[in-house]
Amino acid sequence: MARVEFNPKTNLIEQAAYKYTLQDVPEPNLYREIFPYTEIPKIAFNHRHVPMFVPDEIWITDTTFRDGQQARSPYTVEQIVRLFDYLHELDNDSGVIRQTEFFLYSKKDREAVIKCMERGYKYPEVTSWIRARKEDFQLVKEMGIKETGILVSCSDYHIFKKLNMTRKQAMEMYLSIVEAALEHGIIPRCHFEDITRADFYGFVVPFANELMKLARQANMPVKIRACDTLGLGVSYPGVALPRSVQGIIYGLRHYAEVPSEWLEWHGHNDFYKAVVNSGTAWLYGASAVNCSLLGIGERTGNTPLEAMVIEYAQLRGTTKNMRLEVITEIADYFEKELDYEIPPRTPFVGRAFNATRAGIHADGILKDEEIYNIFDTKKILNRPIVIAVDAHSGLAGIAAWINTYFRLEGDKKIDKRDPRVAKIKEWVDKEYENGRTTVIGDDELEMVVREVMPELFKMHESRVK
Repeated sequence: MARVEFNPKTNLIEQAAYKYTLQDVPEPNLYREIFPYTEIPKIAFNHRHVPMFVPDEIWITDTTFRDGQQARSPYTVEQIVRLFDYLHELDNDSGVIRQTEFFLYSKKDREAVIKCMERGYKYPEVTSWIRARKEDFQLVKEMGIKETGILVSCSDYHIFKKLNMTRKQAMEMYLSIVEAALEHGIIPRCHFEDITRADFYGFVVPFANELMKLARQANMPVKIRACDTLGLGVSYPGVALPRSVQGIIYGLRHYAEVPSEWLEWHGHNDFYKAVVNSGTAWLYGASAVNCSLLGIGERTGNTPLEAMVIEYAQLRGTTKNMRLEVITEIADYFEKELDYEIPPRTPFVGRAFNATRAGIHADGILKDEEIYNIFDTKKILNRPIVIAVDAHSGLAGIAAWINTYFRLEGDKKIDKRDPRVAKIKEWVDKEYENGRTTVIGDDELEMVVREVMPELFKMHESRVK
């Protein structure tokens, strides 16, 4: 019978965790039965469930200036500093947005790092990202950065095909790099690249066990970032490894004894699962989830930072003292200053994310906007509800547009039965009878309303559009 022992963390007598050792296989395990390549990947179930374990603290880390720059034109130094300021303003010393990582290889990157560090902010902390090369630590040390990410590929796709190594050779190389970081007094954050295609018990856990040994010897943290590089992670209950998000987080905690505060999830959105997988990582024991602003990153992108801010609020029941209206300022900056087009219906940041045009929805909003608005978007995000007018809006839609556009409240609200609304609708109907197919613009409606309801303009001459 396997040894049993009392676990003070769960207050239960449990079977002692099995100690996994490296399986240095001669041929790569590519999991062809679930990753056939010429077909869509398959989701396999083993019906094994692991316990939920929410850490005492959960937080967000940012990769806007690393992974986020791998999918667009590089930011200027000034743009990096401004976005860094926005991250700080959004966090507002809450500690929810805890770190952000930077490249160090170009003069521009280093200049941006220096300027951001000169800000003196506690949050987000400046960290770096380097290759698994000892000479790269000199850059980190010279910059005075206390923590750096290190790319450590862990699937056989990468070890055998990219690095042309065996598992044993890869592990030995990675461990020597981590030892070098610890010798320099730098906290290493090991980015377990492609973990959702890796042999979890044959490589990932044995490697993590060796990292934890180094951490104990050095009396320093050795962090692990579980990287879902191709967005293959799945959060359904009972999914088999290597695709199970719960299984990965539980296994690293239980079999490698990685503390939650050293454990982080980095997701990609290739299969539309970035947000739910990141939330699942929190729920099953990772303290940190790695994100980028607007989800900008390789291919389909990373987990959107703004999405996880909202997810944090939903899970914790508080925004702490974060300033969520800064999310809107960030979106405006991307569109106006960086010429980045946000799809209009993108949650929380798209121009039309809280827009409605259907008559029945507009009628509900006329009665009470809470009926069809996800939360008080004006109060929380400084984004008043938007009414779009088209051929299907009806009287209710037009009245709702007037009330929201002119910010009319209480007894000043215009009723859909107001005969002046009918006049405006006549004009709208004629537009579509004449072949129009586009939404009526605010400036067009304003012109018509000026003719029919001139008093609104006298009342609201100082209205800020």
